[in-house]
Amino acid sequence: MFTGIVSDIGTVIGNGQRNDVQRIAIACKFKPEDLVIGGSMACSGICLTVVSCDSGDDGDTVFEVDAAPETLEVTTASDWDIGRRVNLERPLKVGDELSGHLVSGHVDAVVSVVEREDLGETTRFWFDMPEKIGRLVAPKGSVALDGTSLTVNSVKEDRFDCLLIPHTLQVTNWNERKKGDRINLEVDLIARYVARLAETA
Repeated sequence: MFTGIVSDIGTVIGNGQRNDVQRIAIACKFKPEDLVIGGSMACSGICLTVVSCDSGDDGDTVFEVDAAPETLEVTTASDWDIGRRVNLERPLKVGDELSGHLVSGHVDAVVSVVEREDLGETTRFWFDMPEKIGRLVAPKGSVALDGTSLTVNSVKEDRFDCLLIPHTLQVTNWNERKKGDRINLEVDLIARYVARLAETA
């Protein structure tokens, strides 16, 4: 379980096929002792398992994760070329502050940036909205986009927007995002379960 509060930006330094999975190596600023083999890591909103961890040559920590074929199919992990920067968050621990909202790391859809508006120090991003998630995205509700807990500003028929403050742009990879980029979206857990209850009532 995560909160959508990004704590580091990692860089993909390796990406290759390993048997039936894609082995992805990511360099980050976390200390090796802070990562657990077999533990979870949210990588741009995707919950992946750390399969190895070691100190890099330049002082960074390098960890590896495996992306299964289904993960590559339903997330943006298939886009992660060498040099791609990804938002990272370690899993929530008992007693940690819940600053964002509860995030599972299970991607519901991949959406695209349809417009970016730089408004002084803030930036507004508009995203397309697949029909299957339209009823789960509400104005002033929470979503996780590439692992970042964001508030939905407004919703139109086929799109929605979020307004990012300078701090968010500084501590995540969002300042690099542009029109056409594909983004991992996870809807709010409460919205998901309320919708499911309504379906089965």
